[in-house]
Amino acid sequence: MNIRTTTEDMIGLVVPDDPGDLASLTKDLITLRNATESQLSVCAAMIDRLGFAKKAGTTPSKWLQDNGAAPAPASRWLRIGAGVAKLDRTAGYFRDGFLSTEHVDAVVKGIKQINDRSDVGITDEERVVFEGKLLSHAISGARPTEIEKIAQGLGNQVAHDTGGPTPAEDPSLNKLDYAFSEGRLVGRFDVDAQIGEKLHAALDLWSRPRPEPDGSDDARSDTQRRADALHQLLDCGGGGGDGFVSAPRTEVNVSVPADHPDRATLEWMGPITEHLAKLLACDSSMASVILDQHGVPIDVGPSKRLFTGAVRKAIIIRDQCCVKCGGSASWSDCHHIIYWSDGGTTTLGNGCLLCRTCHRAIHNTGWEISMGSDGHPWLIPPADIDPQRRPLPAYNRRTMTLAA
Repeated sequence: MNIRTTTEDMIGLVVPDDPGDLASLTKDLITLRNATESQLSVCAAMIDRLGFAKKAGTTPSKWLQDNGAAPAPASRWLRIGAGVAKLDRTAGYFRDGFLSTEHVDAVVKGIKQINDRSDVGITDEERVVFEGKLLSHAISGARPTEIEKIAQGLGNQVAHDTGGPTPAEDPSLNKLDYAFSEGRLVGRFDVDAQIGEKLHAALDLWSRPRPEPDGSDDARSDTQRRADALHQLLDCGGGGGDGFVSAPRTEVNVSVPADHPDRATLEWMGPITEHLAKLLACDSSMASVILDQHGVPIDVGPSKRLFTGAVRKAIIIRDQCCVKCGGSASWSDCHHIIYWSDGGTTTLGNGCLLCRTCHRAIHNTGWEISMGSDGHPWLIPPADIDPQRRPLPAYNRRTMTLAA
């Protein structure tokens, strides 16, 4: 078989508009795709076994990616190639193009999960039985995620019969998956009881409802409160710093072209709006990088912390907490009342404490802050909340009268 000739035939393929012919061609292409990926899995397993990728200074997965594969399929081919060695029936269906890569991958991962749940490991006879059960569901049209759930159920039974760990306490079942989608990070996780308890304990304080500045109930939904709590948890995690007066400890890198602030980018998530760049720059360290005409750095200036520990301490003494909702000072940002990009200075008179949720509201939802003649920040609500836009004192001064 000449693969190049087959490729040329595929490139020149004309898709018919007759419903019968179109349906037949589509089925044949799906079978061809499955059979092709079967052979790719065989190739990936052989690349791994021969070790020539390692000799070339790379890994089998990276070698596959360097030759045109995406990261996820490369990992899948390697996993299937190693896993089907003892799954003859699955390998046969895959080789014939009857099962998709995703279904075969689900069977391979399912068998591994069942084996890992056993305290002594499953026998060859048991493997054949479990493979048959998972294959029957795959052949009947079950989705890959459903096959994984069936495998988990079988693994639970194996754990019970052999003295393996219970599902709630089995770290081998832990999963954390995420992917980029339209500029957002979308994911899911499945963790054991120990991690789950720690996550609940860490999020509990910050996910509790808190009143709005006007005293009304928290307008956020449960899911929004949990997301905001995760944000605060990330800010408070790791690092050391100056303890109570330190900046948020989780750092992100934001690159902002001096002549095009609307082209700011994050290291992991990519392009962001100028609006978000201003929010992130409020409480940050700034460093200038000069590039030549080819985009190569030729000079890097020293990093300068905008709100230093001393200024932050003074702001904490004055504001005591988030000026909008009363959130803890230890996990609040220092916000530039007049943005640094608009010439605002980094001083006590131009800074105030805002938790991340309220900080986002100030930048995005029409809330404003002004420094009063009394030396304290005042909040100005948007017109849809108060048509007269009457200033509100900072949270720690809300029980005081103007005379006080």
